[in-house]
Order: sequence, then structure tokens, then C-alpha cells
Amino acid sequence: MAGMPPATVEVSDTVVQRLVLDQRPDLGHRPLARVANGWDNATFRLGDDLAVRLPRRAEAVPLILHERRYLPDIARRSPVAVPFPVHAGRPTSDFPWPWSIVRWVPGAAAADVGPAGRGPAAEGLADFLLALHVPAETGVPVNPFRGVPLTDRDAAVVERLGDRERYPQAVALRAVWAQACAAKAWDGPAMMLHGDLHPGNILLQDDGSLAGVIDFGDVGAGDPAVDLAVGWLMFDAGARRRFRGAFGPAVDGDTWMRARGWALILSTAMLSNSDDNPRMFAVGEFGIRQILES
Repeated sequence: MAGMPPATVEVSDTVVQRLVLDQRPDLGHRPLARVANGWDNATFRLGDDLAVRLPRRAEAVPLILHERRYLPDIARRSPVAVPFPVHAGRPTSDFPWPWSIVRWVPGAAAADVGPAGRGPAAEGLADFLLALHVPAETGVPVNPFRGVPLTDRDAAVVERLGDRERYPQAVALRAVWAQACAAKAWDGPAMMLHGDLHPGNILLQDDGSLAGVIDFGDVGAGDPAVDLAVGWLMFDAGARRRFRGAFGPAVDGDTWMRARGWALILSTAMLSNSDDNPRMFAVGEFGIRQILES
């Protein structure tokens, strides 16, 4: 059974409360509650309008630092709420790494809403990506697993699809992968990327429209097609057509084809590594179904 990466440090509510009291005593009286335990970070809600984010493992420490560095500029451009950092936490004897306090972004995670309920977010999510995808400054990190040429991820995809029990549709998926890899490679400037855009990181309002986008740990520079893969992870065919249409000429056929390849990478990553996380496993299953439909 394949599961999420284990935590190097499991942080308790007591430790987080102590960190806040020590470094932000003005916030120490607020109620604290764990709300998420992801692959990379643990998140605690702090009162009504803030959250504490802490790395679960050493590999995630740079991700917290990237969020601090790049989220302020992204927040200025974004048409929807993002978790703007308000405090840069320092390591202590209780916790060995940097951590952050960020603005709490309200809304229902799209991963917890049925596909029909996600459709109203299509145009808003496209608007967010149009605002996000600007040429990256010098020094913005390049994630070796996101936004790179599809062929760089070939070995991982081939290995996953070799699991015939998990992927009975492997032949059809290999054909999709070959088509995506044959698309023209991105030859524009490296663009700013979210890097981990899936329904667990997208928040919706009560009417299904976009409320906000969270978890920017994989922010970086590269091919914007990696973020467009959310069209298959998030939407059914009708909403996906609206999502693509909202980009107009900004997304050409080759970019859309590469995006389908990225959807295959991300969906198989979730299916192959989320046996202990039914929520993300379901996102991967949905993505595979959508990839095979269009």
C-alpha cells in the first residue's frame, strides 16, 4: 500500500500554541485547531481570520520560505483571496524549522464538493491563472517535478502505469501520454506557477464560484500547462470547455495538450500515493476518468 510521506516532526497543538505565545503574544489568546495534515505541511486555524502553517518534514522547509517570498506579490495580482503571510515564525527548541502565520481563506474545499457543484468556478479559476501566469523574475525556483518538459517526467509515468491492477486503463493512458509528449514544448518565458493546483487547494463560495486558492508551497517558474491540468482534476467536460474558453488565445492547442499530460502526471501521483488519503485518491480517480473522456 502506498501512502503519504511520513512526517519527520509531528507537531502538537500544545507546541503550536507555545510558538504563537512566544513570538506573537498578541495572538496567543486565540483558539487553535488543526485543520489539515498534508504531504508537506500541517495547518492550524488561529481564531477566525488566521492560520499557522508548519512543515511536516525537512523537504518542505523551502516551500514555506517560497510562500513567504512570493505570495505578497501574487496576492497583489490575484482576483481572489490567497493566504497572505503576516508573520515569519522562527525555529525554537520546540520546533526546528521556519513556520508562518497567514491569512485564513474562507470557503469550502472543491475536493469536498461534487463535480456539478464545482462548475461555477470555471471562469473565476481561469481569471486567477491569467493573473498568476506572468513572466517569472530571475531567481524564482524551478521545481524539478512541476512545470518542466513533460519528457522529464516520463520515467515516473511509465513506472506508475506499469501497475496494471491500479491502472486497468493503462493502454489508453499511455496513448494519452504519448500524444501529450508529442505536443510542441513550451518556448515562452518561464511563467509564475502555483505548481500544485487541485481541488484540495481550491476554495468555493456557497454558490460554487471561486472563493480563493491556497497552498503555494510549490510556487515556481516554468510551463503554465502544469496549472491548466486542473481542468481535468476539477471539472467535468462541460465546465472544462468553459474553463479553456475563458483563456481565449492565451492557451493554444499544444499548451492544452501538454496540460492533459500534466493532468495524467498529477492524477497518477495521487492514485499511486494516496491509499491512506481517500480525499486525494478520489481526486486522482476523477482526473483519470476525465482524461479518458476528452
